[in-house]
Amino acid sequence: MSALRASTVHPVPRGEPTPRRAPLRAVEGGAGRRFDAVRAPLQATSGVPFMLLCALVLVAALLAALLLNTTMARGSYEMSRLQREAGLVAQDVQEVRSELRAAEASLPQQAERLGMVPAEEMTMLSAADRAVVPGPTEPAEEP
Repeated sequence: MSALRASTVHPVPRGEPTPRRAPLRAVEGGAGRRFDAVRAPLQATSGVPFMLLCALVLVAALLAALLLNTTMARGSYEMSRLQREAGLVAQDVQEVRSELRAAEASLPQQAERLGMVPAEEMTMLSAADRAVVPGPTEPAEEP
């Protein structure tokens, strides 16, 4: 490094390109040619690419949140529709079961009205052997 002070660089007026480096100049005296201390290159770094990257990340995050929220809302509507449908099916099943119980309760009276009588001896048919299998000795009593 030189003991001499580096010359000041004056700002360049607008419209002219800014120099990347200050020019080097030789220092007088000494055994050989010596140079002044050199400043780091003047680079015109712009923050635009970084700002664009930040904006892109922000927009992507907002779009992802919007997509997630829309999907969750759609799933919520679908779930409530399916729950309502399941409730209606459960009501239908309950109505059919009550009709079945009513029909089972009125079956003996309908059979009597048609002139049917209880069987005295019960027999069963075996589907595998195609034979008549004797049933229980006493008919089962209804509760």
